[in-house]
Amino acid sequence: MNSLFAHIKQLFSSTPRSKSVRGLKGMEKIDAIFHNLVIEKQVPGLSVTILKNGETLLKKGYGSANLEQKIPVDPERTLFRIASISKCITGLALGRMMEEGIVDLDGSFYQYVPYYPKKRYDFTLRQLASHTAGIRGYRGKEYALNQNFSIKDSIAVFKNDPLLFEPGSGYLYNSFDFVLLSLAMQEASGKPFRDYVAENVLQPLGLDYTFSPDQVEGQSVHGAGGRDFWQAQFYTRTSNGFKKAMSVDNTYKLAGGGFLSTSHDVARLGQAILEQKLLKKETYKQLLTSHTVNGKPTFYGLGFQVSQDAEERSFVGHVGSSVGSYTNFFVYPKEEMVVSILINCTDPKVQTHLENIITLI
Repeated sequence: MNSLFAHIKQLFSSTPRSKSVRGLKGMEKIDAIFHNLVIEKQVPGLSVTILKNGETLLKKGYGSANLEQKIPVDPERTLFRIASISKCITGLALGRMMEEGIVDLDGSFYQYVPYYPKKRYDFTLRQLASHTAGIRGYRGKEYALNQNFSIKDSIAVFKNDPLLFEPGSGYLYNSFDFVLLSLAMQEASGKPFRDYVAENVLQPLGLDYTFSPDQVEGQSVHGAGGRDFWQAQFYTRTSNGFKKAMSVDNTYKLAGGGFLSTSHDVARLGQAILEQKLLKKETYKQLLTSHTVNGKPTFYGLGFQVSQDAEERSFVGHVGSSVGSYTNFFVYPKEEMVVSILINCTDPKVQTHLENIITLI
């Protein structure tokens, strides 16, 4: 009987518990808060990479990449849907095309996609990339389409709808803007959008662990250098815990929300932006400057959010939300800091916690 009680006691003592943050500071406190988000079942798993002056302050996985198979999160090898962080990658690819003279940001969209139905107003690639073109957002469950659309075929979902406002006169954040942008980039370059991005952004920056959904078969992928990676299982938070998220195919909206990556690779992307690699200084200025509408800033550049945090520190980057994922990506030029946080759950309502953590860095 005593041995039975001892066994039960051992089982309970090995169960992970919340950590007290009292008296903790800096990275120890940040680590404890991330740990507690998992233990308190606010997220199934998350991956974090934080860089300061090019050095790693924190690189760690918390919780499960797959709850059913009890696979832990690895910041270098677990692939998450990075959602709208994808727009930052597209922004760099657009900048590359600008420099190569492949596209004219202020030229008509119809110059590149003449078969798109004519609207009351013309609009440009710059307006698409800054969400000021007047294209509508999702309706109903369009955010969760699970059809194997090509980029070109996917425009059938919204191509016959009118513009919501005269381009340049308003701001409406949406993913269809980037579907059209990637279609124009694809037509202009004569290459599939995925291939152009891989050859001109991912490979030059050493982002070897960033993929399109159609490059990942099942749950694993054989990456560069012979390393294997696995795709996280994606979840939705419920009152009883977590359930598997609905199946979606984000390949058609790769540019705006489709890429898969690791927190380590996303942080490398941030460091490249911090060091202004790949593109000219003048190009980065265009990408990372907030547009204005009617004299007011939109806090959005070309594929990048451009804003300040609660401590009034300026940053560029993106928050992302998609089926089965929630992400934060912030680049702080003045502080020379990069923050990459990837979660394998549809919006778990933890943004306030994440912002509080970032203020502690």
